[in-house]
Amino acid sequence: YDIPPGVNQPAKLRLVLTVLLGTAALGRILEKTGLCSQITFGRYVRQGRKLGLDPKLFIQDLQFNEVPVRVYQPKATSDGRKRGILFFHGGGWVFGSLDTYEKVCRYLSRESDSVVVSVQYRLAPEHKYPAAYEDCLNATQHFLQHLEHYGVDPARVTVCGDSAGGNLAAAVSQTLAGRSDLPKLRAQILLYPGLQALDFNLPSYHQNRGVPLLFRERAAFFALLYLNGDALHMQEVLEGSHIPPDMRLKYTKWVSPDNIPEKFKVRGVRPLRPTDFIAEVYETVKRFCEPNLCPLLAEDSVVQQLPESFILTCEYDVLRDDGLLYKKRLEDNGVRVTWYHLEDGFHGIISLYDYCGFSFPSGKRGLDSVVNFLKSL
Repeated sequence: YDIPPGVNQPAKLRLVLTVLLGTAALGRILEKTGLCSQITFGRYVRQGRKLGLDPKLFIQDLQFNEVPVRVYQPKATSDGRKRGILFFHGGGWVFGSLDTYEKVCRYLSRESDSVVVSVQYRLAPEHKYPAAYEDCLNATQHFLQHLEHYGVDPARVTVCGDSAGGNLAAAVSQTLAGRSDLPKLRAQILLYPGLQALDFNLPSYHQNRGVPLLFRERAAFFALLYLNGDALHMQEVLEGSHIPPDMRLKYTKWVSPDNIPEKFKVRGVRPLRPTDFIAEVYETVKRFCEPNLCPLLAEDSVVQQLPESFILTCEYDVLRDDGLLYKKRLEDNGVRVTWYHLEDGFHGIISLYDYCGFSFPSGKRGLDSVVNFLKSL
């Protein structure tokens, strides 16, 4: 693995990585001994701990359309109705929980004076695509139908998510864009989102392939677990053998290093080498071309209807270019975009906010940039 020279507090990042690698190793041992699966152990370690009462928030666990949610409501009274935020957590669609993101959601609710709804969607590999997407969509629809009960302004509801949660937020936003029976979303907030699975050879994938907290191989691994419940054909997907040439050509206008600003290529570019297309692999992963799974592939007619957007990217992140490509697509289609780039950031940095003493200053800056954007709405 690599610790990029530009990352603030590299010693702390090494400590985080050591803990994660140790957890993975112990998980493999437990799985081999038959005590529990590696994924189950990883979820246990990452689940976070229950926090005490918050003097500034009402917090309650509910169900929206049978989807578990946690609702955070500021106690302080304010003039008029409050903002509403649907929050979808990260974790590669495999990890993450309401408790894991408790501190992040409390912070967003307190600092932006917003009602936050954190959604516990079903996780892969037990629940394959589109389970997570459907849970997030159903919870969002329920909230939009009951805003008055929570004192939320129908004109100021935002979807927000980090990593896999950013993917889900983008997919939900696209689905609701053409709906006339529900309040329109005011904005979407996408924090280092994963938005496509066609090309795992974009510049950021090679520049940051060994940078924690998300390695290049793990990005493909998580996408396959979400899609199929297994990681078969991961090598073929990494090499690009899973997409037919005509389809790859079709999507080149949206998924291409040519659409990434030159300043992000100074650390090197390794274009996708031509590989033999394998039809059998494509048959197992062809749903990667569905926008509900890979929102970067949505048609212009959908993208044009999307709400104002906030995109956060990190320099040392394999998913950096997904965010940059979506930023360009939104802007090309007339959607207003606020972009915040953490020059010293790495994937998952916001999820480490005040997490077991592992908080990073750049992660706090990123979180505050989200709060400032929310206050501007």
